Amino acid sequence: MNKKGTSLFENGLIWFGAGVSLAEILTGTYFAPLGFQKGIWAIIIGHIIGCLMLFFAGLIGGKVRKSSMETVKQSFGSKGGLLFSVLNVLQLVGWTAIMIYDGAISATSIFNTGRWVWCLVIGALIVLWILIGIKNLGKVNTVAMSALFILTIILCFVIFNDGTFTSTISDEMTFGAAVELSVAMPLSWLPLISDYTREAEKPVKATAVSAITYGIISCWMYVIGMSAAIFTGESDIAQIMIKAGLGIAGLLIIIFSTVTTTFLDAYSAGISAESIFSKLKGKYMAVAVTVIGTIGAIIFPMDDITDFLYLIGSVFAPMIAIQIADFFILKEDRSNKQVSIVNLLVWVVGFVVYRLLMQVDIIVGNTLPDMLITLILCVVVNLIVNAVKKKN
Repeated sequence: MNKKGTSLFENGLIWFGAGVSLAEILTGTYFAPLGFQKGIWAIIIGHIIGCLMLFFAGLIGGKVRKSSMETVKQSFGSKGGLLFSVLNVLQLVGWTAIMIYDGAISATSIFNTGRWVWCLVIGALIVLWILIGIKNLGKVNTVAMSALFILTIILCFVIFNDGTFTSTISDEMTFGAAVELSVAMPLSWLPLISDYTREAEKPVKATAVSAITYGIISCWMYVIGMSAAIFTGESDIAQIMIKAGLGIAGLLIIIFSTVTTTFLDAYSAGISAESIFSKLKGKYMAVAVTVIGTIGAIIFPMDDITDFLYLIGSVFAPMIAIQIADFFILKEDRSNKQVSIVNLLVWVVGFVVYRLLMQVDIIVGNTLPDMLITLILCVVVNLIVNAVKKKN
């Protein structure tokens, strides 16, 4: 008897939880200098680019029934893929710490019991989510998501109803930089999505539902953050909740949105760790990542994450471009090789190109041009290498 996969509804719930996030709301506040209309366009354009890439990444894992980091081995070789598994675990530990930190800071603004207390509470709840397990989270997630959905609608109503428009348009952020910041969030999920689509009953539909659900909810979170900064002149969401009288309700939004998002980071860190050391059990590694993230959130300040987001983009944008080229165009599987030197060199070029493009203001951001350059380079170089091999 075959093991029953996750349903479309369950996949949708998982990515709804990923989208409802304090980090996304806080990132949205950076868009205020563009003004409301231009800010909306930057958010939408960036998410269309990012979520298209998210869809292709999830589709690869869903079709071959492998985790994200196992699919990377198909392009970079069994040992070459380990580089990205290590980088992915590191970025996920970073995300876990950032999310716990953001949640604890905001919770402290509402109930001042000290940041470390809220770090421990959020960390403990994430561990509980991990131990319940992704297959058994259906009912728990449904209740949590329903509550979050209602509370975020209330938050929107408070911002748009009670806020007064304040013109904040300035030159602090260019449109291209805003688009890039919008692409960055969906891009940060690229090394994770296959961990969930590989277990779906209908992988193609589940991938589409995941990418679309996440895209819509993430845009909504960005708009909440941007609107809060423009309409209330306040970038601290916790303060807006306090002013609106959302004491306990606000605290619930903060804690559960942090838990449902950070759970995915920790869970995927565990799965990526399995790719590095096959004897490790993913669930217990996920718990270890949560503990490390909680300690990091208690010890280190993590207020500005823009550099971290750009670093993620520069690592994983060229990586997924090479995977797309290999899987959909070249139809190559290099997992039987130790290392694909050619693809690793192409990735290095893609990484450098991304960092160089950061110095240029492009209206669509620098992820899309970087991925196109990397994808074309990957196809051309591999075709030349294959032609030379055949000739010899």
